[in-house]
Amino acid sequence: MIQFRIQPDSEIPASNQLFNQIRFAIASRQYPPGYKLPSTRALAMQTGLHRNTISKVYRQLEEEGFVESLAGSGIYVRTQGHEGGSRLQLPILKQYPQAYKVVQNALDELFNQGCSLSQARELFLTEVDWRLRCSARVLVVVPSQDLGAGELMVDELEEALEIPVQLVVTEELLAVLEQTTSATLVTSRYFIAEVEAIAAPKAVRVIPLDIHDYAKELNLVKNLPKSSCIGIVSLSPGILRATEVILHGLRGDELLVMTAQPKDAYKLNAIIKRCEIVFCTDQISYTSAQGTAQNFIDDIIRPPKLVRCENYIGSHSINLLQRELGLA
Repeated sequence: MIQFRIQPDSEIPASNQLFNQIRFAIASRQYPPGYKLPSTRALAMQTGLHRNTISKVYRQLEEEGFVESLAGSGIYVRTQGHEGGSRLQLPILKQYPQAYKVVQNALDELFNQGCSLSQARELFLTEVDWRLRCSARVLVVVPSQDLGAGELMVDELEEALEIPVQLVVTEELLAVLEQTTSATLVTSRYFIAEVEAIAAPKAVRVIPLDIHDYAKELNLVKNLPKSSCIGIVSLSPGILRATEVILHGLRGDELLVMTAQPKDAYKLNAIIKRCEIVFCTDQISYTSAQGTAQNFIDDIIRPPKLVRCENYIGSHSINLLQRELGLA
């Protein structure tokens, strides 16, 4: 049996003390749904309060929906949310029937760690408010020498998150943060150290993104015959440099690798004329390669096979970002 302690010298009326303690016992699941509360006589003996005072507290608990009185049986904790009929029949529970249980479990864990009900409420509200404010502005941060990588991330994030995403170069990030107190910074893990160094003093969170594993594309490369020529077209010069290193590590000097950005017409022409297969990391690159190949349709015997890579950001990172921003 829970021991309720009434402080007679407190400025808080004894009835309010008891009401708050019983309400906490219900909220913390020490008194779970369906639990029978002690009789007014038993509680009077424990607390030293008059039975009329305890009856008043029980009536207040019933009026506010925490308990219900069953004639001839006693006072019981009411079931809440999806567990039965109550004032917590929220519309959202129809869409997410397990949501209430998730909240209950989270509260139970906080109580087990020693949090009070008011502290738990503050934690929840603070986190929700933080995510709402941060999700209002998402900034993709990349160094100025690789704006292409930022453009790839912005395009994919705006499609996945369905919110506006702003591109900021690392060199201008500090000035941007001086103008805002609520933003989430997103960048590739390759650029994370520099971005975090700028964001940390401003208490702005940074979420690193992993790039797509390109497993399907790499399997194609593994099976190409020796002396094959492959092309890589991408908005990002950083991707082009990294790809050359990866492919050399994968096949050594067995393959000839040519790279180009879509705006570099000279290199793109050479790729289309020379390569058997061309990988394009983004839609702009793919469209440019298609157009160039069409221009040379009468001049080359066998047009290259064009492969549009699925995406730049790994799906796990997209899912993580959606959860972090409260958009999942």
